[in-house]
Amino acid sequence: MRLFYHPDTKDISLPGVLYALGDPIRLEIVKHLATEGEQPCAAVCEALGLAIAKSTMSHHFRVLREAGITCCRKEGTQHLNTIRRQDLEERFPGLLDVVLGCVQKAR
Repeated sequence: MRLFYHPDTKDISLPGVLYALGDPIRLEIVKHLATEGEQPCAAVCEALGLAIAKSTMSHHFRVLREAGITCCRKEGTQHLNTIRRQDLEERFPGLLDVVLGCVQKAR
């Protein structure tokens, strides 16, 4: 049984991906997941030092998942998130690396 909606690779759209990455908090989440690998939501929030409502964080993770950028699976009480790097590379070769490279340079 699938708990979360994840678009098929063919259904991941460039406007959807760019919209999701256009928010600074979501961009930081993606950068963190790209560096650290699979992480539960709470660990990402803690690592980024985000003091925002749980519902707001859920919204950000949902936008990333529904855009096809991340995959979420439930393990016990945790929601574990990973980047769909292979799917994104298949749809938009090099895009994720370029975006993350620009984030690194901007700091």
